[in-house]
Amino acid sequence: MPGKTNLKSLSKEGTHLFFRDLGLPRYRADQLLHWIYQKFAEDLGDITEFSKDLRETLSRVAYISSLKTAKRLSSADGTGKFLFSLEDGNTIESVLIPDEDRLTLCISSQVGCAMGCRFCLTGRLGLIRNLRAFEIVDQVISVNKMLHPAKRVTNIVFMGMGEPLANLEEVVDALWRITGFIGISKRKITLSTAGLVPAMLLLPQKAPEVNLAVSLNATTDATRDELMPVNRTYKLRSLLEACRRYPLSPRRMITFEYVLIDGKNSSAADARRLVQLLRGLRCKVNLIPLNPHAGSDLKRPSDSAVLEFQKILLQHDLTALIRESKGSDILAACGQLKAEY
Repeated sequence: MPGKTNLKSLSKEGTHLFFRDLGLPRYRADQLLHWIYQKFAEDLGDITEFSKDLRETLSRVAYISSLKTAKRLSSADGTGKFLFSLEDGNTIESVLIPDEDRLTLCISSQVGCAMGCRFCLTGRLGLIRNLRAFEIVDQVISVNKMLHPAKRVTNIVFMGMGEPLANLEEVVDALWRITGFIGISKRKITLSTAGLVPAMLLLPQKAPEVNLAVSLNATTDATRDELMPVNRTYKLRSLLEACRRYPLSPRRMITFEYVLIDGKNSSAADARRLVQLLRGLRCKVNLIPLNPHAGSDLKRPSDSAVLEFQKILLQHDLTALIRESKGSDILAACGQLKAEY
């Protein structure tokens, strides 16, 4: 809406200043924030706590943006996938994963991605632009609005489209909004990175203490160079050194994500090298058998190879979980729905 201020684009301080400049008291700004982030107001007319005159005054100079649902799919295993349209017409994906008493939402931080990881379809789309903080948070708001009133997203993972640390400032802003405005605990938020070392070391200085996941996927520089171009800039040695320097509170650990790809990184020798690389780190390993996508020549290893890889890690006292992909019947792998759309 040309000439009008998107109230979701404002920080808490910015919202207070906006209301002050209109001659309105501070508590009105706090009421607005509550309606946006707790009651999911999409229009100033929804805010019944404001008088009709106040709503009309605000509507002349401001509006509340919201994502548009371009497509919604539901899987037989309970997974939900959403394709959201942004104000500029671009689209992003989010995935809702139910698991016992948790509802985990996987959210995007960019439109597309510049990392170019061979196993990820989003990387083939390329980077279109960074998301603004309010567009990141709006994924949580939009999904919460669609859930039954008694249900809410409980956990957040920044594992959707994009490299979160390549959009550090907006992601940090989004993290503060998710913890401060929506009220999701920092212990229930995980940020995944391909290994942008400088930004990784800045994260704990700027953001709430969320969980860190590192997408590793190889045990030699040669293999990681092939699978993840970021490794040509930040080699395994510098990445793992940054992990060792990363500040962890008691009982916190780093998660290493390891996509298992047949003939590339899934041998017993790879497993033994991984044990050596992670020695001394407070960590766990998520083993993710490859979810192939159309146009890729990479293949999933056999179940026996996956189990053997896990067995070697467990024998050396590493916590190693096998994470099977969910929602395969609804294109739940990152980038699939957008590519189809």
